[in-house]
Amino acid sequence: MAAFKQLDFLDLDDQYSEDELMVRDAVRAWVGERFMPVVAEHFEAGTFPMDLVQEIGELGVFGPTTPEEYGGAGLNSVCYGLICQELERGDSGLRSFVSVQGSLVMFPIQAFGSEEQKRHWLPKLASGEVIGCFGLTEPDFGSNPGGMTTAAKRDGDDWVLNGRKMWITNGTVSDLAIVWAQTEEGIRGFLVPTDLPGFSAPEQKHKFSLRASVTSELVLEDVRVPADAMLPEARGLRGPLSCLTQARYGIAWGALGAAHACIDEALSYAGDRIIFDKPLAGFQLAQKKLADMATDITLAQLYCIRLGRLKDEGRMTHFQVSMGKRNHVDMALCCSRVVRDMLGANGISLEYQVGRHMCNLESVITYEGTHDIHTLAIGEALTGVPAYR
Repeated sequence: MAAFKQLDFLDLDDQYSEDELMVRDAVRAWVGERFMPVVAEHFEAGTFPMDLVQEIGELGVFGPTTPEEYGGAGLNSVCYGLICQELERGDSGLRSFVSVQGSLVMFPIQAFGSEEQKRHWLPKLASGEVIGCFGLTEPDFGSNPGGMTTAAKRDGDDWVLNGRKMWITNGTVSDLAIVWAQTEEGIRGFLVPTDLPGFSAPEQKHKFSLRASVTSELVLEDVRVPADAMLPEARGLRGPLSCLTQARYGIAWGALGAAHACIDEALSYAGDRIIFDKPLAGFQLAQKKLADMATDITLAQLYCIRLGRLKDEGRMTHFQVSMGKRNHVDMALCCSRVVRDMLGANGISLEYQVGRHMCNLESVITYEGTHDIHTLAIGEALTGVPAYR
């Protein structure tokens, strides 16, 4: 596989600090050297390279914005975005693995947990010693998480949880699950070790998308946890939805990485592929496709930089994140389809990466809020009228 060459049509590298570029380049090198040689094999087998988890932890990308006192790297949000970009340039499954660990497991513990919970769990999650998952979505409640039926009831000093969660990344390989459940006090979050009696996480097989990722169902049958397993500061849907905002921010950057991978492959292939005695790159149709993709990717780069700066200034809104997630995933999916077409029959072969990205992005455009739901979120921001119901 040829060395990756990032599209930077507007010389945007000078918009990043030296530290931000250093973080990006370190992750880029690791993805190229350690992940890319094995991803096609794992995608075909339907497995995640768990043997690389320790290396991922040592790379410092699990919850990189977590303060150093809790085992994190204390990086800014732009660094985290660039990390997601480089991870998803490798595969959406790799970025999902890391995003769940940081945005959906470490973030709620940091934001809503007790000091004891933070000091016990965050360093282990940051190193990869403990792998976590996020249990919100249910079989009948995806876009409407408030309708969840998973319930937690008090029994003496304990809580007893019953219910099912679906489409849970990392569930089968996790040591800890953040489970959201209905209580008499409303929706609350619980830290649930996965080795407790009554907890199981069967893996969901037969996927054509996100194959190099573990997707699971969570089944809770009278799972008993102590009172201090509850996240004390998370009440109502505000807790899980704020976690999703963190994850969607990473997806906006990650989708940009997938698009980078696609156009890089298109440029390399178009330069080498000879058709009617000249390179594919020399035909007008091919150049139009490349020009359209380059424009869309460049605009997405600008959006991501601005979104990251707003986040670091504490001014980012979830509506802005919705626009980034909605646009960038759709853009990346369109790029992947165009490049798959440019590669002809080669585009369906795992010797090339575009088909893998195309399949993965069909999941990314659905999870963490579907394209249509984010459309309505933006519509609400513009009109002040929620149209969800």
